[in-house]
Amino acid sequence: MADWGPVIIATVLFVLLSPGLLFQIPAKGRVVEFGNMQTSGGSIFVHSIIFFGLITIFLIVIDVHIYTG
Repeated sequence: MADWGPVIIATVLFVLLSPGLLFQIPAKGRVVEFGNMQTSGGSIFVHSIIFFGLITIFLIVIDVHIYTG
């Protein structure tokens, strides 16, 4: 049996937290911009910290597992 929980959660979070796709923190002119499809070094850093925090919560604290087979 394969545990697909970490793979699915990491993929979904990676897509949703891509800077500029849904939102961008910090934006160029504001604190938050939605759907602007642009990025910067600061927003990449902030989004990677948010990704790390959420992946830690889902995989270590909540201990999500999805088994197949």
